[in-house]
Amino acid sequence: MTESTSNQRPELEILYRDEFMIAVNKPSGMIVHRGWDKDPVTVADILRDDIVKAKVFAAHRLDRGTSGVLIFALNADAARKLQQQLEAGKVKKRYIALVRGPMKEGCLLDYPIRIDKEHERIPAVTEFIPLAHKDRWSLVEARPHTGRLHQIRKHLKHLHHPIVGDVLYGKGDVNRFFRETFNLHRMALHALALTIKNANDESITVEAPLPKDLTEPFKKLGISY
Repeated sequence: MTESTSNQRPELEILYRDEFMIAVNKPSGMIVHRGWDKDPVTVADILRDDIVKAKVFAAHRLDRGTSGVLIFALNADAARKLQQQLEAGKVKKRYIALVRGPMKEGCLLDYPIRIDKEHERIPAVTEFIPLAHKDRWSLVEARPHTGRLHQIRKHLKHLHHPIVGDVLYGKGDVNRFFRETFNLHRMALHALALTIKNANDESITVEAPLPKDLTEPFKKLGISY
């Protein structure tokens, strides 16, 4: 799988906005903000410079290859309140993933994972719900109960259902097959929905439709959501 990093500034679809936060539909291939990688353009850059015209604060993160709902706070106080919701487990997230192998039954996986080789395993819990099957492939919904780095990807690898297009935890022959056969050039993981409290302390659900770079390969495969 190849993910480009160009100087172009793509338009971001705004999914929700109030005086407290803004939610966008992150495309696959972009990083949230500048950190380990030195991409010329990040989601935070576009929000700060082109949309909000002020500093923004990433409330959480999505991996480069993952698309979907991404929330930023619009001020430091909002960032603190959003972080409190996340740390208290009050934010509900739903992801869609295409994986190798037929996942016949759902499960609640409680399996500690390592952030890196130097640290001990830490608790991580994800609920998986199978949605559809086609040949050797399954479309599943993932609901993380904790928020660890690469949690869904590592948990699906542990279950022997690696995500299609995942260059770290997936299978190279599977990824090549999907590139060549179905024109899938990204990781098949999408943050579908996120439920959180807004500026008025109301619980809202922000949803991001599946992008064309997933729906079109899924259609060719004969699987749909």
